[in-house]
Amino acid sequence: MFPQLSLLALIASTTALPTGYGPSVNDSLTVETTSGRVHGKVDAAHPDVRQFLGIPFAQPPVGDLRWRAPQPLDQPEQEIEATELGPSCLQFLNNNISNVYTQQVSEYNLQGLNKTGDVSEDCLRLSVYAPAENKKKRRSCSSGKGKGLPVFIYFYGGGFTTGGMDVPSQIPTQWIQRSQDHIVMTFNYRVNIFGSPNAPGLEDQNLGLLDQRAAVEWAKENIASFGGDPDRMVIWGQSAGSISVDYYSFQYPEDPIASGMSLDSGTVFSDITSKDKAQTNFTFVAENVGCGGFNESSSLLSCMRGVDGVKINDFIAAYTKSAQKPAISFGPVVDEKTVFSNYTERMLQGKQAKIPAIIGTNTEDGVPFAPYKPTGPDPALAEAALLSTFFCPTTESSRLRQQTGLATYRYEYAGNWTNLSPEPWMGAFHSAELPMLFGTHPNFGRGESTEAEYATSHVMQDSWLAFAKDGPKGLEGTGWGEYAVDKANVREFGADGVPVQDVSLAGMAAKCSGAGVKE
Repeated sequence: MFPQLSLLALIASTTALPTGYGPSVNDSLTVETTSGRVHGKVDAAHPDVRQFLGIPFAQPPVGDLRWRAPQPLDQPEQEIEATELGPSCLQFLNNNISNVYTQQVSEYNLQGLNKTGDVSEDCLRLSVYAPAENKKKRRSCSSGKGKGLPVFIYFYGGGFTTGGMDVPSQIPTQWIQRSQDHIVMTFNYRVNIFGSPNAPGLEDQNLGLLDQRAAVEWAKENIASFGGDPDRMVIWGQSAGSISVDYYSFQYPEDPIASGMSLDSGTVFSDITSKDKAQTNFTFVAENVGCGGFNESSSLLSCMRGVDGVKINDFIAAYTKSAQKPAISFGPVVDEKTVFSNYTERMLQGKQAKIPAIIGTNTEDGVPFAPYKPTGPDPALAEAALLSTFFCPTTESSRLRQQTGLATYRYEYAGNWTNLSPEPWMGAFHSAELPMLFGTHPNFGRGESTEAEYATSHVMQDSWLAFAKDGPKGLEGTGWGEYAVDKANVREFGADGVPVQDVSLAGMAAKCSGAGVKE
């Protein structure tokens, strides 16, 4: 959760495309969308990838629209130069705290920096990455097997406090350059107090989750113009993004739009919801930015909407970095609309989108969440973090999905490559699978990727793409069997340099209280 290579924009035609895709670079960099006429680019490093960057998908959530659901654009812009990613949503990186992301690997931070990158409250934008030429798609269309290329819509992680499209480990150009057979859409959503304010008097509290739906709806309306198939769109998230994707499946059980979902290290049972029932975190911030003393929530919100967003963000950043007490935090709120309190019950009642899922964890997911030591965290504390936040929630979700007849394909990522994990104790730490899937693993200046690393990356990419193309049938074609709690058919990637093999996780699952997994 990033490297940005040097870019060389090529000359684009000004001819707008009809619905569909352009047959060549020279007439496919201008696309008509509901946001306006979009002009993309191709760069020298990835000559077979069209990039349409920073397309607005909703009105800027500023002023009176701050802390409101995303609003449709007033009117499409006539011309959009979609050649730069633009800023991420307002946030900060607490680099006063030592962890693997500030000490060992910065490519999971905005722009690969060990500080906050470019941010703005005007951030509701998305990017589309598509092959420059689509010979494979043309064959697919002529055979009647589909209307376009399969699509991944990526929800970034960051604990609902950080993240954005400009994270170097999560730029998909290298994957698309290799495959030429799919599209990836990334987007920004509001985080921290701007995404989950938990403020008195608000109609909607989980604004970031609503931004996510707005982006998926945009894809449904527009992805065909880039060569994508709106009937084959997989929503895919990691960490908080994975939890978001799972939330989404309960928010829209009858209308998920997506054909499948992929959950990397996080489910609805990874409980990171706000525990601030008195809504004191918001009022505390308000008091410190000049909006104290209001008895009416409407007056409080009106005042807070008049405060510069940067001032609000800077206060929270300074207060958090100073480690003052009481600590304040902002995360998803249980509102029984977008986030529910009874997920087991809802699953057993069939109130989840009936779409197939890839779901999994990393063997060292807990490492970044145990107290940091340069020589590695206490193994017991790292395992406790792994079990409580990632592995056991994934086990429970997998078990309930199997029980309710939802096709589920479980994985474990176990790669330990020195150019991704510079300290051996990091192993397959939280987020380490992302450079393998996005194909960015050679990019970070810590040595070349090995043949086994490339092989593992390719088999992972090809497996996810098979799922996007043909759902369960596609995965079965790769030899990946549907998950069952009593079978050794969890797909393990990268363990001891072995690209792929099937294993049982029953021994580990036995450590999960109530998971119901057989030995």
